[in-house]
Amino acid sequence: MTEFWTTILEFAQTTTSRVGKQLMQEFGQVQALQKADGSLVTQADQWADREISDAIASTFSGYGILSEESDRIFPGTEWCWVIDPLDGTTNFTRGIPIWSISLGLLYQGTPVFGYVYVPPMDQSFHGFWEGSSGLTVPTGAFRDRHPIHTSSDAISSNHFFNLCSRSTAIIQKDFPCKLRMLGVASYNFLTVASGAVLAGIEATPKVWDFAAAWVILQAAGGTWISLKSEPFPLLPGEDYSDRSFPTLVVSDPELIPAFEPFVEKLKI
Repeated sequence: MTEFWTTILEFAQTTTSRVGKQLMQEFGQVQALQKADGSLVTQADQWADREISDAIASTFSGYGILSEESDRIFPGTEWCWVIDPLDGTTNFTRGIPIWSISLGLLYQGTPVFGYVYVPPMDQSFHGFWEGSSGLTVPTGAFRDRHPIHTSSDAISSNHFFNLCSRSTAIIQKDFPCKLRMLGVASYNFLTVASGAVLAGIEATPKVWDFAAAWVILQAAGGTWISLKSEPFPLLPGEDYSDRSFPTLVVSDPELIPAFEPFVEKLKI
């Protein structure tokens, strides 16, 4: 791994670990306010956003920042960090130990690096994905620094499919897998990347919910299916605060025909 990518990885690990330690002090102890889009926000989200943004600004001069809690307009810089300072705020406020901090690094509007830290489990995921960027990127996906890969299993009633609370329309007779709802978009996708789950769906994720997981999933061998419009590359000057990207992810492209009929209602 080159010095540049080592610096990127170490920054993400150090910053999310430091922020995560503080968030753990407030886990299950804070009150949330409802935002205009119906999602929740706490002072902890806002504090974490400032801490991460300040760390980026002091470490990566000239890099842009796109964040759920502050700068929601893509600046169009060659390099840009996308921040979700606390994915799973409802779980966080209720004391449910599945929530995460996500950092995605974009090059020319498309993610090439992703890092997700889950403080209650002290678990981290990261990945590199060069795609069509033209960069030399050390492609791979990892959980706690160990390589991960999506499952190669065939569908059965003993395998899992994850969904979000806004995608319950897929629950129909004869659905081929057991259903799970985790309440955290990034972790939903990462369970597929790590081989624990065969597929998952999110009906209304924003770009900061999945910029990091987008990289990790594909680097792990997964397939990303956009049900409305492709999220990347991001467009300079565009406001992403009200844009959702309905998404189906699968561990193996051969599984797509088995799940697509169930998600037709989400192809808005």
